[in-house]
Amino acid sequence: MHMHISALATSVKIDVTAFMSEHSKASPEPSTAITAAWIGLMRTQKVVLAAIERELKAAGLPPLAWYDVLLELTRAKGGRLRPFEIEARTLLAQYNLSRLLDRLEREALVQREAFDADGRGCWVVVTDRGRVLKARIWTVYAGAIATHVGGRLDDASAVVLADLLARLRG
Repeated sequence: MHMHISALATSVKIDVTAFMSEHSKASPEPSTAITAAWIGLMRTQKVVLAAIERELKAAGLPPLAWYDVLLELTRAKGGRLRPFEIEARTLLAQYNLSRLLDRLEREALVQREAFDADGRGCWVVVTDRGRVLKARIWTVYAGAIATHVGGRLDDASAVVLADLLARLRG
């Protein structure tokens, strides 16, 4: 379980060792209910994401991470962000993001433009082709959300769940 928590913490950029050493002495063990909620949250996230990824793959579309990057770029002013800004807005680690940006650029979904006069920094800019792919992915993704979340929750329950999850984010 500790390895799973460490992997999750890495994906959301938390130093779990420092966190545990700071909080283990002052914090009691989680209750059975809290532990069950944590396990349920992790398992549910894994199951729902896997189902969505399967639907994208069946439709001949790239993985959800591609959509996440294209979404953030289309939301950004001028359709462009610095790589560190993309990293901050997504759950992608820097090393995964660098490889993904290379793939997106090879597919002409994004292009890199120099940021500094000396060319050391860059913007990542979404292309028209990237905007089209994002829209195509969304049609399948939206249906998958409707099926795998909306098919199991009514709107009132979804509001309660969204509020509970927001409380966990702080």
